[in-house]
Formats: sequence, C-alpha cells, structure tokens
Amino acid sequence: MSALKKAPAALSVSGGFEPLAEKVGDALRLARELGASQAEASASFGTGYSVNVRMREVETLQHQRDQGLGITVWFGHRKGSTSTSDLRPAAIEESVRKACTLARFGSEDVHAGLADANRMPLRVPDLDLYHPWDLTPAAAIELATACEAAALDSDPRVTNSEGASLSVSEGLHVYGNSHGFIGGYPESNHSLSCAIVASADGLMETDYEYAVVRDARDMPAAAVIGAEAGRRAAARLGGVKLETRTAPVLFPARVARGLIGSLLGAISGGALYRKASFLVDALDTPVFASLVTIDERPHLPRALASAPFDEEGVATADRCLVEAGVLRGYLLGSYYARKLGMASTGNAGGAHNLVVQSTGESFAELLAKMDRGLVIADLMGSGINPVTGDYSRGASGFWVENGRIQYPVTEITVAGNLKDMYRGILGIGTDVDRRGAVLTGSILIDRMTIAGS
Repeated sequence: MSALKKAPAALSVSGGFEPLAEKVGDALRLARELGASQAEASASFGTGYSVNVRMREVETLQHQRDQGLGITVWFGHRKGSTSTSDLRPAAIEESVRKACTLARFGSEDVHAGLADANRMPLRVPDLDLYHPWDLTPAAAIELATACEAAALDSDPRVTNSEGASLSVSEGLHVYGNSHGFIGGYPESNHSLSCAIVASADGLMETDYEYAVVRDARDMPAAAVIGAEAGRRAAARLGGVKLETRTAPVLFPARVARGLIGSLLGAISGGALYRKASFLVDALDTPVFASLVTIDERPHLPRALASAPFDEEGVATADRCLVEAGVLRGYLLGSYYARKLGMASTGNAGGAHNLVVQSTGESFAELLAKMDRGLVIADLMGSGINPVTGDYSRGASGFWVENGRIQYPVTEITVAGNLKDMYRGILGIGTDVDRRGAVLTGSILIDRMTIAGS
C-alpha cells in the first residue's frame, strides 16, 4: 500500500483546479488500495475578506482563507466519513485511513453508496459563476461607508445604524468519486448590506437592504442600497395593531422566497421517507392554484444557486417541479431516492434555482387586485409545522385600502395552512427577487387569518 508522498501544491482559485483535483484523486486511490469498494472525495479552497462599518466608522476588517477535504468510503454497504482542513499529503492519508476504519465497523445499509455511474456529467459546463472583484480593502471601506451614509441621510427620522457590511469572496470546489469522475468549478460571491434604525415619538423600527451577486458589475450602487434601507425603516414607524380579521395577504418578493422555501422542505427525500411532510403522496396531484408553474433551472448563468452537478456528482438539468399547479417532481439525492424506490433528481445538497413563473402583474397591479388587505413587511418566528402544513408567524406590514398602502401595522400574526395558501394564490408578480435559490416575484394569497388585538 502506498502512502501519499507528493509535496503540497500552491492553491489559488483561478488556477487551482489541477492541484485540488490531484488531492482528490490521491485520496480516492488510497481508499481503493485500503480495500474500499467505493469512495468519494470533495475538496474546496476559498479566500476573501469582509469589512463592517457603523456610524461612519470602521468596526472590523477580516480576511479569511479556508480549505478542506472530505472523504467518504464504503466497504460493501458500510460507510465511513472524515474530513480535514489540512491538505498536506500526510493529513489526507490519515483522514482516508480513519474513514476506512470507521467503515469497517459501521452498520450495513443497503441503500448506501455512490450515485449511479451513468448519472455523472460527460462534461462540466461553464456557468459564468466566477468573477473575482479586484477591490482593495480601502475601496471596500469607502463603499460600505457610502452605503451607510446614504441610509443615515435618507430621512431625518433615521437616527441610528446597525452597520453596513461588504464581503468579497471567491472559491473553488472539486468533487470526485471511484466511478472515475472528477469535476470542479470556481465561483465568486460578493455582497453589500445595510441595517438601519428609525425612530419617532419614542418608538424605533429597524429594517435593512442588501445585494448579493456573482459579478460586482451587477451590484447596485452603494447609495441605492443604503437609501432603500433607510426608506424601509422610516416607512414602518407609527405602526398600529389591527383587529383580528380574515383578508388577502400580499407577500413581497423578498418575503415570498420563504413561502416557496417551505415547499422545498416538504418535497425533499428525507421528509418524504419519514412521512414528515404535508405533501406525502402528493406527486402528480394539484398542490397549487392552476396559475402556478415552478421550474428548476440549474444552469442559469451567474445565478446564485447554479451548479453543473450536485454534491454526489450527479449532472443537473432543467426540469419542471410544478406544472399548472400540479406537483411533478421531488428533490432527491441517491440515498433517499433508493429508499423511496425512485431515482436521484440531482438534488443532493438542495435545489438549484427554482423559478416561479410570473402571472404578469406588477407589484402595483397586485395591490390593485388585492384591493383591501395586508402587505407583509417582515415575518418573525418559525411557526410552520412541516407535517401538517399549519402556518402561523408573527408579522409586521402595511394595511391596504382601495389598492393603495394606507399605514403600517405591527404586532400581528398571520395564520393559515400551506395547502390552502398554495391553492389560494391569485397572482405572482414580475418583480423577481434573484438573491437566493428561489427566484420569485411577489405572491398574492386570497385569504389568511390576521390575528391582532
């Protein structure tokens, strides 16, 4: 049995694929030499920095450099996994040997093992995910300061700040397995955010705005982000309590992502297998209103959840999850797919860009369609029962009459059941929020219980 004797190669994101792929390959070869029937390894390297300013002064400037390698081996259907942040050959060898030891003493699980070999991609497409930002820390401080200053100067009622933060990061991910597949890709993530405090008549409200992009050229101006944070905080001042009622509710795009996010958990393999989902046995049945179509688009250029393959190396591909309200697919990795008697959908690790198709209305048009009801500004708590679909969360927002926002409301609870809420969707806006794995516009729901005083 040969040990790993090669000297460590210098790593970088732009030119680091070959050195990182070599480390993955070395780990896989050693696992086979030690008797593993199957093995997979994943290695990553990342670098970047972040700056935080508060009340026009720098609070922190932090640089980070992360690296690591994880190895999983199977001896038949017995599994062992270890990881290390030390990429020197001796450390990788020790990690592989420990994984093999764990597997030898592990329990049998007939569903365990690599994803099927024929599901690996023949090639790894370039999804335009890597755009390093040549921004000096001094320039980053200027941008963060300008963002916060725009918020502080946006309204005389803006009196304090929780700070502005700018982050610049890039990384490289390489995955390989004993099927002979090794693939990887670099990516970048850059963000700018600001949280601000407004006060009047002894009351305070906090709100925020942020942007996260692959390419800094897509970043909104710092002053625009800051001014929006200030505007949102000031707009929430003077909130009143509502009497308990039933009314339509409009979830703006930034909040609607979470509404669709509840779907992701409900159609994931683990929840379905454990029958811990309100959508058990719902495949090919109506789940949403017929106007709702949701597609998974994993190859969108520059999108934040794009990926050429999932965490098991399974090639990703476009597919329809919800077609005219009917649930057409689950989110499965190979393990739970086998337990359910199904095939992997390329979703080990999660969903890749769920695109909720708009019904064509602007936010203003959704307000007009609602006529009288509640616009959600913020949701608090995690009051969602994944088994029954019962939904109850603290909220603040704005009351609407005659299709126009009238005044802010606070200290309320919105409640319903996700089955009814999904089937009661009346419209999906064109104002798509692209800052996450769910790309959706604002969502109007026909009725929910609004509990107040």
